[in-house]
Amino acid sequence: MAGPSHGPANFWTQANALLRKNLTFQSPNASKNRSTKTRRPRLCYMICSWQCVKGLVLWRNDYTVVNDELYKGYYEGNPDGKINEISAAYDFLNSNEENFEVSIWYNSTLNDGDVLLRIPRSVNLASNAYLRSQRGPGTQMLFEFVKGMHPETNQVAHVDFASYLGPLFFTWVVLQLFPVALKSLVYEKQRKLRIMMKMHGLGDWPYWMISYLYFLFVSSIYMLIFVASGALLGLQFFQLNDFGIQFVFYFIYINLQISFAFLGATLFSNVKTATVVAYICVFGTGFLARFLFQSFVESNSFPKMWVMVMEIYPGFSLYRGIYEFAQYIILEGGMRWEDLNDSENGMKEVLIIMSLEWLVVLFAAYGMDVVVSLGSGVGRRQSQNSRMNPLSFFWKPNLQHKDSRLHVQMDNADVIQEREKVDQLLHESSTSHAIVCDNLQKIYPGRDGNPEKLAVQGLYLAVPQGECFGILGPNGAGKTSFISMMIGLIKPTFGTAFVQGLDIRTHMDQIYTSMGVCPQDDLLWETLTGREHLLFYGRLKNLRGSALTQAVEESLKSLNLFHGGVSDKQAGKYSGGMKRRLSVAISLIGDPKVVYMDEPSTGLDPASRNNLWSVVKKAKQDRAIILTTHSMEEAEFLCDRLGFFVDGSLRCIGNPKELKSRYGGSYVFTITTSSDHEEEVENMVQHLSPSANKVYQLSGTQKFEIPKSEVRIADVFQAVETAKSKFTVFAWGLADTNMENVFIKVSREAHQSNSLT
Repeated sequence: MAGPSHGPANFWTQANALLRKNLTFQSPNASKNRSTKTRRPRLCYMICSWQCVKGLVLWRNDYTVVNDELYKGYYEGNPDGKINEISAAYDFLNSNEENFEVSIWYNSTLNDGDVLLRIPRSVNLASNAYLRSQRGPGTQMLFEFVKGMHPETNQVAHVDFASYLGPLFFTWVVLQLFPVALKSLVYEKQRKLRIMMKMHGLGDWPYWMISYLYFLFVSSIYMLIFVASGALLGLQFFQLNDFGIQFVFYFIYINLQISFAFLGATLFSNVKTATVVAYICVFGTGFLARFLFQSFVESNSFPKMWVMVMEIYPGFSLYRGIYEFAQYIILEGGMRWEDLNDSENGMKEVLIIMSLEWLVVLFAAYGMDVVVSLGSGVGRRQSQNSRMNPLSFFWKPNLQHKDSRLHVQMDNADVIQEREKVDQLLHESSTSHAIVCDNLQKIYPGRDGNPEKLAVQGLYLAVPQGECFGILGPNGAGKTSFISMMIGLIKPTFGTAFVQGLDIRTHMDQIYTSMGVCPQDDLLWETLTGREHLLFYGRLKNLRGSALTQAVEESLKSLNLFHGGVSDKQAGKYSGGMKRRLSVAISLIGDPKVVYMDEPSTGLDPASRNNLWSVVKKAKQDRAIILTTHSMEEAEFLCDRLGFFVDGSLRCIGNPKELKSRYGGSYVFTITTSSDHEEEVENMVQHLSPSANKVYQLSGTQKFEIPKSEVRIADVFQAVETAKSKFTVFAWGLADTNMENVFIKVSREAHQSNSLT
């Protein structure tokens, strides 16, 4: 047994002898009393006893060894298979002939109800040993009626309840930030707001920086209120632990939590699912940390390396840090920076793990979002030169794919002429055409045994500045696939397109800065007002100050969203028509050079529709607009040229008058009589025009297409007057061909051609 480092030998000899003499106990209580504050090695006695048996005095020079053996005295996991009941350990500190100072460590894990034997007997033992060493062997003082104190009673004055409830409760409080960030990110992804922002010029890196800083700001304010409130309420958990350590710990953790929210957002596409999973993680983490992880931390037999592995999970790291704060309040009166060097303190390893993991998770989340592109439409395109390349019009990468998969039958002269025009433009160094599509193709692979789908087949199209080009076609014709390729939502399978001289495969980020989009669905934030939407997208288009305010005011007024407080009402409270008008206003804000509108007037009343048409017609003067619609009246009013899509291919191109002249070289004659006279009506029409074609017949109502070259309008009027003298004619009419007739005729001819091939 090593000798003491200070004090007279007489005192230590007599104290040691008296301790040996007075070691007869009955059922001592074992407990783990953890002390982590670093001390200089002192003379320590560890007294082991069995019931009614003389105890053994053990010498230990290091308090950490004392601490471990006190705990192992109870814990049933000793290497030798034995269970020792250790009564107490004594550290006499600076005791000498003039001063008596002793710390008594005892283990009270085993509680058999004999609470009076915990401290009083141990105090008696040490005090009498000291007295006898000073006054002689006959000196003795008994401490009778000394009651042991419990944390639930008197000790609560020194250690507040937060130090005991903190690890679980405070872990839940901090983790509440995770569902908030995850829900917000998934909401923007589910509602396609992220895509909408990107299509209006907000790149991936600015979006990440703005979103990250926003969540960091909100989280920092939240944690500042959390710590400040605890300190103002007088909770020692916050008051006694060093504020610098608390700041570093919480700051690193909220950054790690935000990074995990971005990573989680790439895995979810539904807000409700993400929210439920997030809250399950919050409460599950708290319970697992309290009832499983904490037992591993406190166990001397569980490998510390595995504890560190478990701390890779952010929730366990958070719990371990709060647990250490609580332990230092209970045992040492608070944590200081020098305490981080303590081998028993887990705070240092937690800070290191969280810092490294923060960086790894942040880069992993960014990589998944940008490269894999689970949340922003199309993956990042690798471009050798992100600037505008003046040679891009005659430099066409991967031209070996041209016509390699598809050979579209183009019998119509206007379609062939459009292809020749595109070929000519591609070899010019400059052009006034804002949009040029070169053999643009999209093929969806077959699934579940179905063949591949040819959505867009060899499209050639040139749209100059100042033109509104309308795309018509039945459902499933390929219109949406074409628009999706042009705005960067999907990649072309073959071919490409150039917008303002930039290739959509390699320069989409630059194209977004001069592009406006009105999608088929209204992609709006429900909590933002109409004015706030326009201010946000106007800033994305580099509008500032008075120019931004003026552009927003003009947009709101032109689309009847200014008066009556509509502009300052949340978009979630808008009607369907108001949302549609706001979407059109967003697409035109900031003077974009190219605008795509997918059925912009859907759901509008006639007055609002006519007003919107006026706005679009005025806007097309200095920009190129591609518009899809099912309204023939809208197409004829707005579009300078029309293209009919059928089964993924462009069947005809021309202005409305040309198309009506080409596909509508006939009158539509409609007449209603009784069913008994249907045959007489048919004979009358055949007499007027042998080439007339009956296209409709139902309950006495018949409709005929009569070639204009075979009949005069006067002849039709005269034939009807003659028929009225023979039988009753309830109604009749003669009309020129409209766009609806052209649409039906082109679709019918295309389907007949496909069925023959």
